[in-house]
Amino acid sequence: MFDPDIAPSGTLLGLLQRGRGDGTLHALAAPRAEALAALNHCVLRDPRRDWQVENRSLYYARLYLDLGGRLGEIEQHLFHPDDLIDTSEERTGLALAVLGHLASYGRDDALVLLRRYAATGGNWAWALDELALRDDDAGLRALAAPVLARFPHTPEGEAALAAAVRDAFEPRPWRLWADDRRAPATAARVRAAREQGSFDRWQRQLRPTGPRPGWSVREVLDWAQQGLDAHPTQHRHVPATRCLTAVAGPEDRLEIIEAAAFGPEAARATALRYLAEHHDPQALDLIETAAADAGELVSSAAVTAFERMRSTAALERARAWIHRGNALGAAAAGMLACRGAAYDSALVLAALRRTVRTEGCDAPVLWDLVDGAGRLAITCAAPVLRHIYRETASSHLRGRAARALAATDPSFAAGFAVECLWDCEESTRELAARHATTADARVVDQLRRLASDPAEEAEVQTAVRSRFEPEAPTV
Repeated sequence: MFDPDIAPSGTLLGLLQRGRGDGTLHALAAPRAEALAALNHCVLRDPRRDWQVENRSLYYARLYLDLGGRLGEIEQHLFHPDDLIDTSEERTGLALAVLGHLASYGRDDALVLLRRYAATGGNWAWALDELALRDDDAGLRALAAPVLARFPHTPEGEAALAAAVRDAFEPRPWRLWADDRRAPATAARVRAAREQGSFDRWQRQLRPTGPRPGWSVREVLDWAQQGLDAHPTQHRHVPATRCLTAVAGPEDRLEIIEAAAFGPEAARATALRYLAEHHDPQALDLIETAAADAGELVSSAAVTAFERMRSTAALERARAWIHRGNALGAAAAGMLACRGAAYDSALVLAALRRTVRTEGCDAPVLWDLVDGAGRLAITCAAPVLRHIYRETASSHLRGRAARALAATDPSFAAGFAVECLWDCEESTRELAARHATTADARVVDQLRRLASDPAEEAEVQTAVRSRFEPEAPTV
C-alpha cells in the first residue's frame, strides 16, 4: 500500500481518482480535452490507496469508451524507458487492466498494445494474463517465442521459467504452448517447466521447517522468537499461536501467562493471542498492559488479540476503553460498532465523529464505525456518513458509507444512490441498483446499460433485473 496524491473531492480529477459515479457524470459534461486529461492522469498515476483490492480499471475503461479516448498516452507510459528499470506491478498494472477491458469491448488498438507489451515490457506477466482472457489462440501462440526468450537456457533461467509457469495467474497461454505441436522445442521446454514447478511444491512439502508433533510450549515460543531474530525477519507469532493450541494443556497455563507478561517480543505476542483466543480470565489485563508497550510487535499483537475476542467480558472492556485516544481505543470502538447493542449507539456515534474530526476520512477504524452506524441504524449519523462518502479516497470505505446511508438516510435513494450506479466498485453499483429511484431518467438508462453490458458483474445484473422483472406470484 502507498499514499497517492489525491486532488480535492470537488474537482473533476478528485472525483475520477476516487472512482465516484459523479466523476463519470462530470467528465461527460466537461470539455472533452479536459476530461481526457484527467482520465489519463488517473490511469498513468494509479490513485488507489490499496491497488490490490480497489477497482478502477472497468470504471476508467468505460469512460475511455464514452469519451472516444485514444491510447497514445498509455502507450508512451508503458514503453517509457522507466519500464526497463521499474518493473513493479503498481506502475503499469492499472493501465494494463484498462487495456484488457477495452480489448474485451472490441478495441483492437488496446489488444495490439497488450500483445506488444507482453512481448517486450517489464510487467509482461500481467499483460499475458489480460491476453489469456481476451486473445485468440493464434495471438497467444505468437507470444511464445518472445516470452520464452526472456529465460536463458541456464539452470537459473530454467528455474525462473518454472517459477513463472507455476505462479501464472491465468494458465491458458502456458497450456497452449505446452501442447503446440508446431513448435516442439517450445512445447517440450514449457512442459519441463510445469513438471519442475510441481516437483518444487512436492519438495517443499517434504522439508517442513515448522514445529513438529511432540513439541513443548517452550519450544513453540522459542521457534516464534527465532523467526524474529532471523534475517530476513520472519513474523511467526500467528502460526505459533495455532501450534500452541495444538500442544498446550491446562497445566501449561501459568507458563503461557508468564510469557505474555515478561517474555521476549515474539513469544509475548504469541502468548497474548493464545490467551485471548481461549478467553483466559487474565487475557484482558495482559492486553491492556501490552498495548502500552514500546515495542511495536507486542503492542500491535495485543490490539489484534483484543479485536479477535468475542466474549461478553471483551465487550464490557470495550465500553471502558472506547474513550482512549490510542490504538486500543480504536479497537474498542470497532468492536462496539461490530458487536455492540442498541444502547451502544451513542458511544459509536461519538467515536465516529471524533475519528473524522481528528484523523480525517481515511482512518482505518472508520471501516468498522461506518458499518456500525448502519447496523445500529443511527439516523443522526447521516451527516457525517455523507461527509465520509464525499471525502474518502478509499472506494471500499465509500461503498460502506453508501450501505450505511441506505439504512440511515431517507434521501439516499434520490441522492447518492443515483451516482452510485456509475461507481467503480461493483458492490456499490449493486447497492445502487436496488435503491436508486427510477424517477430520474438517468437511472433507467444506466440500469439498462448495466443489464446489457457483458463486462458487468453478475450480482449487479441480478439486482438490476430485480427492478424490472415482476415479482413471482405467491402461492
